[in-house]
Amino acid sequence: YLDDILVYSRTLDEHIVHLRVVLNRLRLAKYKANLDKCEFAKQELEYLGHFVTPKGIRPLVDKIQAIVDWPEPRCTTDVRSFMGLAGYYQRFVESYSKVATPLSRLQSPKVPFESDDAARGAFTTLKAAMQAAPALRIYDPTLPTQVATDASGYGIGAVLEQCHEDGWHPVEYFSQKVPLVNTLDDARKKELLAFVTVLKRWRHFLLVRRRFKWNTDNNPLTFYKTQDTVTSTIGRWMYYIDQFDFDPCHIPGPANRAADALSRRPDFCAIVTTAFNLDDDLQPHFVKGYKSDPTYSKLYAELSSDHPPASHYRMSDGFLLLHTRGKDLLVVPQIASYGLVFSANSTTHDFRHTLA
Repeated sequence: YLDDILVYSRTLDEHIVHLRVVLNRLRLAKYKANLDKCEFAKQELEYLGHFVTPKGIRPLVDKIQAIVDWPEPRCTTDVRSFMGLAGYYQRFVESYSKVATPLSRLQSPKVPFESDDAARGAFTTLKAAMQAAPALRIYDPTLPTQVATDASGYGIGAVLEQCHEDGWHPVEYFSQKVPLVNTLDDARKKELLAFVTVLKRWRHFLLVRRRFKWNTDNNPLTFYKTQDTVTSTIGRWMYYIDQFDFDPCHIPGPANRAADALSRRPDFCAIVTTAFNLDDDLQPHFVKGYKSDPTYSKLYAELSSDHPPASHYRMSDGFLLLHTRGKDLLVVPQIASYGLVFSANSTTHDFRHTLA
């Protein structure tokens, strides 16, 4: 599919600029686009087995119909063929791994092929789930985002969601059999493994953004930073997790429906590097900014209390700092951003004064 080029733009004017750039790159590489196979300025299109629209992404109707019309498997090869097609669209299906487990077992050549009631039930359930699969929203880095995870005895499940004007909508469902889960005797470790796994899967979404919310039904895990590191493995997981900016939130099991079934202010997260001193004149300006900032006001109040919660953030002389990748980074409230940029650029042209 590498020769299928998709150019995405938010406006028509922007799209024309982007097309010129892409076509010029092809020209420089001495490649030609087949005009008969090109489509320009489309609002909706078919791409890699999916139908892409401004409202979201969904499987192609003919592919889903092929799954619905698939005859009951009679041998291991039939099961593999069916699971190959169904598995391609598994991110649209809540609890895919759990539902498909009876069929997945039949794919092994070491297991005698016996299509029992559980396998037939899974076959029928997967067909129905594919028919009812919701459209997944296209990820938008400017929208509030949350990740819900859940771990069970056989694997993990998760859902990535974003909040639109009409509520929360899924961007992607994820479930996976993880043998390591069975070796963990502590529910907190299982949930931590689930979170690490989905962070790696959705790293391209979650690493370069401001805070998102992590929902887990394991309440003690929301205070994981205050717990002792028992093993080197857990230590490596926690080190990896610390790269991300998030709020751990406890969601009771019944409320954590999506992730449980699957086993379950977003702006660009800028790193601030500064070579000038934060003097006494700036401190009141920052404090005022934190208290009025829609993203940080609640957090600032909590950390200023006598019993601050466990967090990647901490207070220092009235300034809010974020600890990530082994460093404490200054958090800049919205109303102070312009002042810092002006201050940094008006003193000298040294590159160290640039806010990135």
